[in-house]
Amino acid sequence: MELVGEFFGTAVLILLGDGVVAGVLLEKSKAKDGGWITITTAWALAVCFGVLVAKALGSPGAHLNPAVTLSVCIQSGDFSIFLPYSLAQISGAALGAFLVYLHYLPHWKETKDPGKILAVFSTEPAIKHTLSNVISEGFGTFLLILGIHAIFSPANGGANGIAGTGFVALLVWAIGLSMGGTTGYAINPARDLGPRIIHSIVPIPNKGKSGWKYAWLPVVIPLVGAGLAAVVIKWTI
Repeated sequence: MELVGEFFGTAVLILLGDGVVAGVLLEKSKAKDGGWITITTAWALAVCFGVLVAKALGSPGAHLNPAVTLSVCIQSGDFSIFLPYSLAQISGAALGAFLVYLHYLPHWKETKDPGKILAVFSTEPAIKHTLSNVISEGFGTFLLILGIHAIFSPANGGANGIAGTGFVALLVWAIGLSMGGTTGYAINPARDLGPRIIHSIVPIPNKGKSGWKYAWLPVVIPLVGAGLAAVVIKWTI
């Protein structure tokens, strides 16, 4: 049941998260030009409801993110869940992106900018500078893992249930507002890879290339950042 929860929870995460980007960027959307505050707020809410769905459908950890799963594996010393969880998360992200494609079906034809179409599905840096982009995604994911640990730490009272989920959403909102302007804060390999695959295979009018030259970075670097955070947490504890 854990994999079912991870699959559908991640699908909800991407449906709401990529959905707001589509609403803000695609032509003739009533939400067009809603801006960065709209996007980061909706992504935080997407995390909140994605986590709640994952827990309700059988995944108490509700990772929704291979980077989170990796950090849990490093801290526990058990890596058996990493591959199945990651595959469920990437598949769920692909489903969520496909649902966004269907939901905004007539708007793709109206949108002539292939960059905006790609931005609905995946992240791209505001300025392409590999070292800076690596730092941005690494720092962002490091803070995500450290923040999640702090939220549920007994030292802070150990937030549980909906309260803990709400604080995780606030954490993602803060990361998006403060650090997301550089690379679009993927901080989640599934969030970027699953939707990018959908962009590459569905027949979207006016779409360009799927940006595979950059795609390794939002997949690999969040894992590195999460791994480093997990090592720091394990070492300090």
